[in-house]
Amino acid sequence: MRVQHLFEIRRGVSKRTQVILALVSWTLVVLIWYLLTRLKMVNPFTVPEPIGVVRAFGRLWTEYDLAANVFHSWWRIAQAFFWSAIVAIPLGILMGGFPWLHDLVNPIAEPMRSMPITAFLPAFIALFGMEETMKIAFLWFGMFFYLLAVVVEEANRVDNSLIETALTLGANRHQVLWLMFRAAFPSIFGSFRILYDIGWTYVILAEMVNARKGVGYMVEAARKVLDFDRVYAGIVAIGIAAFLFRYMLTLAERWLFPWRRVSVQTSHPAVAVVTAKAHHAK
Repeated sequence: MRVQHLFEIRRGVSKRTQVILALVSWTLVVLIWYLLTRLKMVNPFTVPEPIGVVRAFGRLWTEYDLAANVFHSWWRIAQAFFWSAIVAIPLGILMGGFPWLHDLVNPIAEPMRSMPITAFLPAFIALFGMEETMKIAFLWFGMFFYLLAVVVEEANRVDNSLIETALTLGANRHQVLWLMFRAAFPSIFGSFRILYDIGWTYVILAEMVNARKGVGYMVEAARKVLDFDRVYAGIVAIGIAAFLFRYMLTLAERWLFPWRRVSVQTSHPAVAVVTAKAHHAK
């Protein structure tokens, strides 16, 4: 791709260019980090050099059971995510189908999305103690209201003509709600990636309270002994784990709903023109 093409409004880039830009951005981050620590522009005790973090990452894997800690964190997120979906998806579809239910629930749900979840941590400790139940409930609370908003929005986006056609053909209320769910679910599934990102954000906070396993516990344990090489290595491990699980959801979405990827690609003007020419040629 030519350089001038990069400055064209909404012009897409090739996969090769995307990879190059990603490598450039991360190289700049590491270079700035290296220069700041090498030139002593930051406190070397609290901000270690990149090479020290790389060594600490190796120690996390060999001495501190990194894989098991990542799995424990993922399992907590998975449980909270499951229960969030079990409640939020049916409730959101019903709210999209019955405006009175939306007007009943939304005055509570909407403010909850704006409130900092950290403020609720003492309340969850008081209600559930400091063991595993508290962590799952805390994560559920942090994920549920965001998922509910997505489900309601996607349910409301279902074309009215689709619903009217179903009613004309004799569908009952249950069948229409099932139709709304099927029409909205591909987009709801696409939001699961963001929901998992939220889960990885909150699980660190949950695991700093009386945890014995998990990446949050691992980082907090390193902080208590002032091992900041290990703290930063733990942060890197969290980022890698979150990225991998997000990528797995992306692959699952492509496999389950391949038509969504095609529709996004053909929405690009250049692709649309090529597609139209190919169809005309036939």
